[in-house]
Amino acid sequence: MTHATPDAPRGLFYRLPVLGWFARDLARDFHGNIWYFLLIVVTLLVLAVKTWGLVALGLTAVAATPVIFVVLLMITVGG
Repeated sequence: MTHATPDAPRGLFYRLPVLGWFARDLARDFHGNIWYFLLIVVTLLVLAVKTWGLVALGLTAVAATPVIFVVLLMITVGG
């Protein structure tokens, strides 16, 4: 008996030209592509700071605050 490979997701997000490629690659092999994804995020942050200045960096920090709170709570609770 052979193993059937799952079909690629067919949602609207996966049909977008550039973002869909990244989403399909991350869905297929998350651990192999996580460093590539983080490099893209850092590059986008650098380009945003070059375009809009420190406002982009400040808004990124404000947006990351709830994530950091959740991480700190998870560390505190032990989960």
